[in-house]
Amino acid sequence: MPLIGRRDILTGIVASLATPGLAMNLHVRDVSHIQVFKSARKLDLVGTGRVLKRYDIRLGRSPFGPKRIEGDGKTPEGEYRIDRRNAMSRYHLSLGISYPNPGDVIAARALQKSPGGAIVIHGQPNGLKRTLQHDWTLGCIALANRDIEELWRTVEIGCPIVILP
Repeated sequence: MPLIGRRDILTGIVASLATPGLAMNLHVRDVSHIQVFKSARKLDLVGTGRVLKRYDIRLGRSPFGPKRIEGDGKTPEGEYRIDRRNAMSRYHLSLGISYPNPGDVIAARALQKSPGGAIVIHGQPNGLKRTLQHDWTLGCIALANRDIEELWRTVEIGCPIVILP
């Protein structure tokens, strides 16, 4: 068995510094909030003023623009909180988002429509052996299963989440 050389160790240290959170063991106490950048398809776990970990995401089938009404296929934009956990979801784990907020309700009522609800961060459909690489949800935020498992361990109910265009 070959020994690990100094060069390998240095390469690993540099890689861990260049990739936030990759070599870290994230803990609940480390995370202050979640940021989602819809246009970049990224979700960041943020703590102590820096990105701890960045994940690739997939969104609703019509992701651009704010969610206004139920069934529009859009992912909401705004400030919310993680408000529930579901280990028995149709998808591999889910963390509920407190959509709709009062502004969302007012906007939908102005259109005489329902704002909808049940927006969550979740993994892939149960039983699927691969990660879908296109926007496919009804408005939720989807991650690879290994990524939702990490979020599940590090995000508490009440954690703020900001979803940006």
